[in-house]
Amino acid sequence: MDNASSTWTTRALDKIEVVGNKLPDPAIIFLVCLAIVWVASAIFSQVSFEAIDPRTGDAIVVNNLLTGDSLASFLSRMVTIFTGFAPLGVVLVAMLGVGVAEHSGFISAGLKRMLDSTPNSLLTPMVVLVAIVSHTATDAGYVLVIPLAGVIFYAMGRHPLAGIAAAFAGVSGGFCANFIPSAIDPLLQSFTQTAAQIIDPEIQVNPLNNWFFNSASSLLIIAIAWYLTDKVIEPRLKDVEVDGDPNDIPKFAELTAEQSRALRWASLTMLIGVIILVAILVPESSPLRDVQGKLTSFKAPIMQSIVPLIFLLFLLPGAVYGYLSGTYQSTKDMINSMTKAMHGMSYYIVMAFFCALFIDAFGKSNLGALMAIEGAEVLKALSLPTMVTVIGIILLTGFVNLFVGSSSAKWALLGPIFVPMLMQLDISPDLTQIAYRIGDSSTNIITPLMPYFPLVVVYCQRYVKSTGIGTVLSLMLPFSISIIVLWSIFLLIYWGLGIPLGIQSSYLYTPAG
Repeated sequence: MDNASSTWTTRALDKIEVVGNKLPDPAIIFLVCLAIVWVASAIFSQVSFEAIDPRTGDAIVVNNLLTGDSLASFLSRMVTIFTGFAPLGVVLVAMLGVGVAEHSGFISAGLKRMLDSTPNSLLTPMVVLVAIVSHTATDAGYVLVIPLAGVIFYAMGRHPLAGIAAAFAGVSGGFCANFIPSAIDPLLQSFTQTAAQIIDPEIQVNPLNNWFFNSASSLLIIAIAWYLTDKVIEPRLKDVEVDGDPNDIPKFAELTAEQSRALRWASLTMLIGVIILVAILVPESSPLRDVQGKLTSFKAPIMQSIVPLIFLLFLLPGAVYGYLSGTYQSTKDMINSMTKAMHGMSYYIVMAFFCALFIDAFGKSNLGALMAIEGAEVLKALSLPTMVTVIGIILLTGFVNLFVGSSSAKWALLGPIFVPMLMQLDISPDLTQIAYRIGDSSTNIITPLMPYFPLVVVYCQRYVKSTGIGTVLSLMLPFSISIIVLWSIFLLIYWGLGIPLGIQSSYLYTPAG
């Protein structure tokens, strides 16, 4: 580490790294939580509670999951609990299409073209914009955009570490901001809906319930990262010598004529796909509308087809690019891309298995409902303003994120507590989810426990050999603090103006009937 490691902030983050490294894997955390739910259900099933279950109107009762009948039911349903786990199918289907677009080279070619055609004066905001858009392709931002930003900044005569910091801020610090819906939207929505149904079994949450806010947030993240990179970070780096081995410093490779041609046709394919979709949606008799002719109702086929549409809108242009660029020689190559995408999801599948069992047990025991009702009563007694409660969720999530990096794993743990508890305070699942997403994104860039953090250190070491964890932390801390503060303020202003968070979203929860 450099001298920055002597500061109190770096020392505190070093302690967090030590503590976080001692935590078990998220899959094991879910297994431990499952055991805790079983034991707690047996204990609290013997207790009578006065809290009223909003689903029945009667006093809430905790169900003992350690009885013979309950354990037999658990074993007989284990397979269907896993296969019926909503987030599993959402992610896998979406990633099949994204995998083709990513491994064919379509996504990387598009990102290169965007950055290559950008003037120096607009390089920083374009890097951040491309970093934000890269969220649609899972890890593309970390493995492509961040190192590419360093290369382009260096080629433009600017400090490469500033480019890496700007891209890292866009990819990870602004993780939930995006103009384009991606697989993370229906993934988190599925967890949110499951959690909300602990209190209201009939409630439905739209997969694009945060889309409008996420899109507007993209502009905020670009503005923050642009200002900090050009006015704060790069001036600090003016005396930091680029002493990396010239042979190890990656070179910016322009697209070949064949790749450029493939990119044009693939982009045209995507555009035609969007035009066809819009043309199908326009007529009032469209089969993608509901029986009342509405597009945005939960029963409208279009709203139930978000994930398949993501699949198709990435699969088709990805395939076109692959064949025209020569990446694909046969259909087997395209299937291999899907297979590679699934290889990357193997860990998620393992984690999802234990997560599914935990969430099912948490719901069946009624402990989730009990915690939500009792927790809501405590918050009501505190008489905190609603906005203060929401900001509290953002800050708490940001703190937890320093220890547990996976966005979906955290929400699977926190969602069943946060969502129903805040519903009891009339705060909608949509608002709770966006508060979580802000907190989850803001501290990604200052936790060494984030899986790609060490990779960012390596990217920096190509240019400045002495780079360590402390170097990256000192670069990213201004971004993290600015993002969580300004994004929280932005949410309050956005909320105050009453602008919808997304499709079929709301700020307040009103029980049916």
